[in-house]
Amino acid sequence: YYRYLKEARRQSELSIDVKAAATKRFETYTGHKDFKSFHREQAIGFKNRLAGQLNQKTGERLSKSTVRSTLTALRAFFLWLADQPGFKSRIKYSDADYLNPSERDIQIALSPRSRPVPTVEQIRHTLNVMPADSPLARRDRALMAFILLTGCRDTATVSVKLKHVDLTQRVLYQDPREVETKFGKSITTTFFPVGGEALDYLTDWIGELKTVHLWGLEDPLFPATEMLRSETGGFHPAGLKRAHWSNADPVRRVFRAAFERAGLPSFNPHSFRTTLTRLGLQLCRGAEQLKAWSQNLGHEQMLTTFTSYGRIDEHRQGQIIKSLARTDPEPDDIDDLLARISTVAK
Repeated sequence: YYRYLKEARRQSELSIDVKAAATKRFETYTGHKDFKSFHREQAIGFKNRLAGQLNQKTGERLSKSTVRSTLTALRAFFLWLADQPGFKSRIKYSDADYLNPSERDIQIALSPRSRPVPTVEQIRHTLNVMPADSPLARRDRALMAFILLTGCRDTATVSVKLKHVDLTQRVLYQDPREVETKFGKSITTTFFPVGGEALDYLTDWIGELKTVHLWGLEDPLFPATEMLRSETGGFHPAGLKRAHWSNADPVRRVFRAAFERAGLPSFNPHSFRTTLTRLGLQLCRGAEQLKAWSQNLGHEQMLTTFTSYGRIDEHRQGQIIKSLARTDPEPDDIDDLLARISTVAK
């Protein structure tokens, strides 16, 4: 089944891991009974058990989103299995439908969750108080500046090479043959107009890599940390390693430490994409600018940008509505506004 998902359905290893976890949950529930014994009562029982299970990390009940994704993955597995030799006469397609969550649970799972998002000012402040007394510290500061300037995902950031950044044009080229972009897309991003010292921090870092550390264009923009064994037997950071990080975990640790030092809540790297979307909503005037901003984030459709990242928090929502009450648009203004909305939607 996992081979089918990878080769026929073209799913990523991460997606397959999620589906494997769902299958494991079900097997644990049934005591690893043969899948041929699957029937509707088993599906209902598992669904009820899942609703009462606790998250091992938080100690709270599994979220509706986790329950939904688990049931959806498991249903897809049994629908596939029902078409395989040896199972066609044992598993009914209709029995798999009993794994569907309720409509109410689906709505709860899909409802947008308010997540903490930093303002541009908070990020600038954090960058300005980050230490810069060592190559590792300057790398970390440039790392946060880079993600603010480009909105690059952390998994892609760790695979970026020096050659992918053009400081003269202020452009990042994400080549999917070398950069781990989402869905293997080719993305060209012009640095966002975020102001502050972010561009200076990144420029200084690239200059240091080339002139001090003698980095070449094929070398990583954000190299891993060289770890050496100390006399006591432990390991300690000893400088830069001419290699990419193997995953994005170090990026997230850098962000946690930086915001903690700045006395702010911990924001993850991905939240910067929401920050940039909100900045775009403030700066863009007209459909063409909005479309360019969306493409700059790597989105083919503007709706992706605004439905996934463009949610306005409740406080700002209230401010906007109250400000509208202080104006009395003329009929022509309303017609113009409706025309602009229609153009953006298209």
